[in-house]
Amino acid sequence: MPTMTAAQKRAQAKAEYDAFLANCPSRQLLDRISDKWVALVLAALGSDCPHPDGAGEPRSMRYSELSRQLAGVSQKMLTQTLRSLERDGLLTRTVTPTVPVTVTYELTNLGLSLHGLMRGLKVWAETNMDDILTNREKYDTTGGAT
Repeated sequence: MPTMTAAQKRAQAKAEYDAFLANCPSRQLLDRISDKWVALVLAALGSDCPHPDGAGEPRSMRYSELSRQLAGVSQKMLTQTLRSLERDGLLTRTVTPTVPVTVTYELTNLGLSLHGLMRGLKVWAETNMDDILTNREKYDTTGGAT
């Protein structure tokens, strides 16, 4: 096997993680973080308050807090989402031996690096929803013709 230069190694690594390629593993990650529940858990985790402007510093949250904040999420889906985020190293799960047992979830440094993006995406969606609805209505009325 021929020796590769540093530039060749970087080029190979870049090709291996090119999400535009069908077999790139980063596509799996993009698929995971584009899931609505993952995005909302990452945005919610640690916000001091559910303030619409996205204010709040990351902190740990209990399962029940997350469940209340994420209206409409089923217990099964929230559990699966939290497990997948823990597996990816985006959050940690801490069990405290109390009666009843206390379980908290907290973003890791890796999760924190994604938290701001997800909060921003959430705020963007909320801020621009009126324009999106107007555009949808216009498109549906005109059949897409401009």
